[in-house]
Amino acid sequence: MDDLIHALMIFRKYSDTQWPTHCEHDVLTVNINPEIVSEEDIALLSDLGFFTDDDDENFKSYAFGSC
Repeated sequence: MDDLIHALMIFRKYSDTQWPTHCEHDVLTVNINPEIVSEEDIALLSDLGFFTDDDDENFKSYAFGSC
């Protein structure tokens, strides 16, 4: 759980939207465009289990359970 909380705190720096996440088919999606996230934070998010999805312009993770 600590990794998820740490990742969400990083994402919070880039957006304060009311509904930032979506979960479907065992994929947690965070609706923040990777283009606005620093390279340092992208590396940290990768270590925490999130990868960039350039096709959908967001971040995704398989690390946090089933939906």
